[in-house]
Amino acid sequence: MTPTAILSRLVPIDLPIFQAPMAGVSTPRLAAAVSDAGGLGALGLGAADPAAARDAIVELQGRTRAPFNVNFFCHEPARRNRQVEDAWIRRTAPLFAEFEAAPPAELHEIYDSFRNGDDFLRLVLDLRPAVVSFHFGLPLPHQITAMREAGMTLMGSATSLAEARQVERAGLHAVIAQGWEAGGHRGIFDPDGLDERLSTRDLTRQLVRDIRLPVIAAGGIMDGGDIRRALDAGAVAAQLGTAFVGCPESAADQPYRERLRQGGTTRMVRAISGRPARCLSNRFTDWTSDIPAAEIPAYPCTYDLGKALNAAAKARAESGYGAQWSGAEASRARFLPARDLVAVLVREVGVRTSSLPA
Repeated sequence: MTPTAILSRLVPIDLPIFQAPMAGVSTPRLAAAVSDAGGLGALGLGAADPAAARDAIVELQGRTRAPFNVNFFCHEPARRNRQVEDAWIRRTAPLFAEFEAAPPAELHEIYDSFRNGDDFLRLVLDLRPAVVSFHFGLPLPHQITAMREAGMTLMGSATSLAEARQVERAGLHAVIAQGWEAGGHRGIFDPDGLDERLSTRDLTRQLVRDIRLPVIAAGGIMDGGDIRRALDAGAVAAQLGTAFVGCPESAADQPYRERLRQGGTTRMVRAISGRPARCLSNRFTDWTSDIPAAEIPAYPCTYDLGKALNAAAKARAESGYGAQWSGAEASRARFLPARDLVAVLVREVGVRTSSLPA
């Protein structure tokens, strides 16, 4: 079966181009533009509560009749350690003082997990998006069953063969192979576990060989040549995140866009949010470079403070403490409307999807 046939069986779209659902950057406007251009647009809802998630999906449904993907986080509850959290607050106090602000008195678990109750499940069963994907882990068995029975296509991120096999055993329809180059949060199920740090190419090839599910390649994919190489490695589609951050439809603020235009290095850091995530190098990543993981509070409590620090810095015209998530190939970002970018990507791939190799 050709990649096109596999892809159309998963979701009826014209192009093997998926927009990555980067929470905080993706918007209904961006997702609609990608879907209307023939790809699969996406909403990153990991930072949203059920009410905000509903509003975003309803807005997207009002903007397009094409299929789209909504993404949720499936992290385990934070393993709280008050001593570590208090020490972290004290450690960051000099940073806040630089901007004439004080750190929060305590940290909060600011993001909910799809696994924590069924509020998000009821939401997707009500609104019926075509595709639902998951990061940091997997939904509970009864949640997966309910969504499958409702006819939704389910996808899970994996950073290793072991995680991909969990996705397969759980009954999802496809796996997203998130390579080490990917921007934003590493989807590793256990952030304290061993990370094999496989490249997108190596991980994709391994999963194509060793599991039965269709594989979507993600991480460091910026142009049509990258998409072609992912398809040649056996992926049915490529998922692009950083490539769409510069689009005017994204929610990236101006300092984030300006930093992306500069290109340069990225770093995988834990101290911004409490989980490993790839960010454009800035003052925040510089500050975190030598901090042991054991001294960083759990996700998403660390992110509560990180957001407060960024707000204090921005109030004093300092943008270097933002979570400026980006893949390793940030220097190749282009700043085009989403529909135009998809058209360029298609030309760069160089062939019609019906001609893709089996």
